[in-house]
Amino acid sequence: MKSVTILVPKGAIIGSIEGPRMLLAGVNNYLAGIGKPPLFDIELVGLEKETPLAGGGYTIHAHCTLSHVTRTYLVIIPAIDGDLKKGLEENKALIPWIAGQYKQGAEVASLCVGAFLLASTGLMKGKRCATHWVAANEFRKMFPDVSLVTERVVTDEEGIYTSGGAYSYLTLVLYLIEKYVGRPAAVFCAKIFAIDIDRSSQSPFMMFNGQKEHDDEPIKKAQLYIEENFHQKITVDELASMFSLSRRNLERRFKKATSNTVVEYIQRVKIEAAKMSLESTRENINEVMYKVGYTDTKAFRTTFKKITGISPIQYPAKYNPAAV
Repeated sequence: MKSVTILVPKGAIIGSIEGPRMLLAGVNNYLAGIGKPPLFDIELVGLEKETPLAGGGYTIHAHCTLSHVTRTYLVIIPAIDGDLKKGLEENKALIPWIAGQYKQGAEVASLCVGAFLLASTGLMKGKRCATHWVAANEFRKMFPDVSLVTERVVTDEEGIYTSGGAYSYLTLVLYLIEKYVGRPAAVFCAKIFAIDIDRSSQSPFMMFNGQKEHDDEPIKKAQLYIEENFHQKITVDELASMFSLSRRNLERRFKKATSNTVVEYIQRVKIEAAKMSLESTRENINEVMYKVGYTDTKAFRTTFKKITGISPIQYPAKYNPAAV
């Protein structure tokens, strides 16, 4: 059997504990149904035997504490609710334990913002990592040596797995089930739990909010100018001249402060405005395109799909069916 340790951090989101437990238990039920022995030995493991969650609304009763687990096959790190820095401090005892298990051969999977705990171990240095897109700016600031891929739902790096935002963890658990047990088991669980299998991008769900938690005032002013004038054609040279910077200096400082190039930032602001129009109005694609400063239909459609993962025709069908 494969031993699976689902951690119970202080402040954990209960769904990201119970969800993986139910799916993996579902695999054991599936195997029993076809006359095979169970594969997963699932344990909830906490810093303490009892961990209050959701302000005391729930209490998780762990099977055991960290000191009782000497070796495991898979460690699952759930998401943490609330202030992430506080959550890391409250759960700092988990960090060396996770790192130690990986060095002994365990695989490790973080769910949503559980990536913050995982990245704190140092195991993600230079590796690709997914997390909730809402926490992307904070993650980049805290872990600049990790390659954050905000659009991905699942990453797989040398026995370390991460998932995107919120219920994306279900896709990751299905991914692991397929890897460990096979496609039929994953499909069975996807059907039983009504999960959309093989979803690879969280881009359609993302809302762009430019990183402004930095001290470079000219760059903040450039960001605000872009956000207030997205309906116009904005060039890098124009911004450089406006803020008395060389183009090279502007581009270097902008990337360092915002994690986006100037062109990427302009595109993301324009596409975010286009998304809002497509979500809330009956304007057609061309009307929306012109309103956000595009005149080339092909360029608009290409950029829209690159950023959101779907076309501007598909987008209102997903979020504004009344306009279709």
